Amino acid sequence: MKAPPRLQSLLDEGLIDTVVRQLMSGKEAMVFVVRCGDETRCAKIYKEANNRSFRQAVDYTENRKVKNSRQARAMAKGTRFGRQTQEAAWQSAEVDALYRLAAAGVRVPQPYNFHDGVLLMELVTDTHGDAAPRLNDVAFTPSQALAHHATLVAEVVRMLCAGVVHGDLSEFNILLAHADGMDFPVIIDLPQAVDAAGNNHAQRMLLRDVANLRDFFGQFAPELLTTRYGPEMWSLYQAGLLSNETVLTGHFEPAPTEVDMQGVLREIDDARAEDAARRLRMAVTS
Repeated sequence: MKAPPRLQSLLDEGLIDTVVRQLMSGKEAMVFVVRCGDETRCAKIYKEANNRSFRQAVDYTENRKVKNSRQARAMAKGTRFGRQTQEAAWQSAEVDALYRLAAAGVRVPQPYNFHDGVLLMELVTDTHGDAAPRLNDVAFTPSQALAHHATLVAEVVRMLCAGVVHGDLSEFNILLAHADGMDFPVIIDLPQAVDAAGNNHAQRMLLRDVANLRDFFGQFAPELLTTRYGPEMWSLYQAGLLSNETVLTGHFEPAPTEVDMQGVLREIDDARAEDAARRLRMAVTS
């Protein structure tokens, strides 16, 4: 197919040889299947940030570092340069998170290059060598649901131990890959990833990520619906007791405390926003 303009610089630099086809187009990016020598990879082209809500942008980009104070001031003022800087920080966040998580042993696509706003990375495939499906396109038996849920909870723990919270984890950004005779989940879409220790919203995002996994797999294995892995792992993380080898129980009893009404209202607002976002994703993918 004819290469889109945003991929032309990668062709000129020899980073890719041919563009095979468009794989998907979402709210935040377009993904193309490309050939690099003998390998098939994918190229993720980031779209402009016009479709992202301001509130979400503030939550996700809180405490993200920029190169200098001029950039920070421009981002705070919302100038054109500031918006460009914020968009660059948004895009590089996924690149940084992918390299960081791949080094920590988390199952994410292997990143290869980031050039002119295009992320070149591994194409995650299924048993036939085609692009792997998202979890929301797959039905599971109860035993499969329990196994994949356990795998993903362990992956979230591994991410947290590496200091990263996905921030938007759900069945829509997890692929079911196949290799060596087995299926396994691969986590994708990380531009909204946040620093677990440096973002004030990290706890809420972590709890939402884990709850999304519980609710999805709970459709196939209802016993998961009563589990509380998110609060358990965050409590251990805050206490400095969480490691990749930690055995979680799925049970958690919070210590008695006064009710934080403002926090409750924020949770209600976040739940409404998440439901609206989920409905939009379902409408886009249907």
